[in-house]
Amino acid sequence: MVSVGIFLTHQQPAGRDPVEALGEQLSLVRAARDGGLDSVFAGQHHLPESFSHIQPLPWLARLAADAGDMRIGTGIHLLALHNPVDTAENFASLDAVCGGRSVFGVGLGYREVEYAAFGIPPGQKVRRFEENLRIVQEMWSGEPVHADNDWCRLDGVRSTTLPARRPPVWMAANSDAAVKRAARLADTWMINPHATAATIRRQLDLFHAERAAAGREPVRELPLMREIYCAPTRERAVELARPYLAGKYKVYADWGQDRVMPVTESFDRDYADLAEDRFVVGSPEDCLAALLPWRELGVDHFVLRTDWAGMPVGDALASVELLAREVAPVLRSSPAGPSPEKKDTSWTSASSSPSPTTAG
Repeated sequence: MVSVGIFLTHQQPAGRDPVEALGEQLSLVRAARDGGLDSVFAGQHHLPESFSHIQPLPWLARLAADAGDMRIGTGIHLLALHNPVDTAENFASLDAVCGGRSVFGVGLGYREVEYAAFGIPPGQKVRRFEENLRIVQEMWSGEPVHADNDWCRLDGVRSTTLPARRPPVWMAANSDAAVKRAARLADTWMINPHATAATIRRQLDLFHAERAAAGREPVRELPLMREIYCAPTRERAVELARPYLAGKYKVYADWGQDRVMPVTESFDRDYADLAEDRFVVGSPEDCLAALLPWRELGVDHFVLRTDWAGMPVGDALASVELLAREVAPVLRSSPAGPSPEKKDTSWTSASSSPSPTTAG
């Protein structure tokens, strides 16, 4: 079964009216719900100087009231920064709020300002991340939990705040080492939207090999995040999406996002080069040509981000509705394995001057 969802970061230009912005974001949730999309995800940052950024727990709890039967998840919760007891109880509570349909997406993060703000030395973050994940999962079991760390001490405690259903753990990963960690410790790898398709194809081989070497069963679900904008024509899609996507990745470059990725993934380049083999911007036919090949690699949950800071909500709504109406049904009906029709996907760079021979 193939699922298609949206990622609503809820990042806004600094100084934006938060109540107005929340109302606009909720209109995107309702459009996704009414269009039959399957999931909605939100991310986390602290002290995001370039944006305002609502925290995911209150945001996800609020949107759950309008989400219908959609699954609800984080992409991602910065697990090493937070106390694991607080995390376990809060996310168990979120799972109850959304009727047992939550996904616990976690990741290490990369921004030094966030680790400094929480008083965590960079050299400790991997150990804290792995230990916090262990504690959260053991607390959700209802069994006694033991821990003796500088940041958390538990002597056989049992949590009575349990999820309605144990949320699957989706682990974000950028570097090869992080991909291997996801293979060993998580239910699946939440494939990031930042890397090129070529890098992800290589890392998928690494992921599956590491998982097998660890004696773990094959994943039951393989989610992929992509930056995407869908419009009636490719030219119109590029016109509407480019200013906001380019701005988003300039901020990522300033934050050092690309420094935790393979060396070929630098964001310090012009938009056309950055978009190559990374962004999906075009007509419904263009979007399907770019997304269907991922089915050959086992992807069965597409998490699509089509809204970026500063984009007018009407433009984001138009893309959500077109994706729900013309892209999602085809993805859901597509079989795993070779796609029904091989297409030239070289256009997916979403460059500012699309080739006339491939224009939608």
